[in-house]
Amino acid sequence: MSTQSLAQRRAAHALNCVRLQEKTGANSYGNYVSYTKSLPATILMNGLGQAAATLLSKSKGDTKDAHHLLYADLQSWLCGSDKAAPFKSESDLMIAITSKDQGTYLRAQTEALAYLVWLKKFAIAYLERGEDDS
Repeated sequence: MSTQSLAQRRAAHALNCVRLQEKTGANSYGNYVSYTKSLPATILMNGLGQAAATLLSKSKGDTKDAHHLLYADLQSWLCGSDKAAPFKSESDLMIAITSKDQGTYLRAQTEALAYLVWLKKFAIAYLERGEDDS
């Protein structure tokens, strides 16, 4: 019996998230593809905390907004049950980001960037572009 690598687990989670978006239809996920494509650069420029806070801010509390959908997918990986999740079993990404030590924060930022490689590839492959997507 073979054990999945961390990259495989990241990919499987990302694929599942994108396939769930795909099932809801383009009218539901809007500009998810474009936001997914730009999030890694935003994290590198501003840090994970500010990037996540920006997603929440731009969603204006609407859990169906594409910004919030992306935030929720990132949160489900970083706060999930996978042994590599830096905020394992935490329920709220922002609380985890603001309450953990710097080493955990940096590990979470690195993990977010590695996860987003997969999420971005699958979003581009499976989802229709929103009106703001190119």
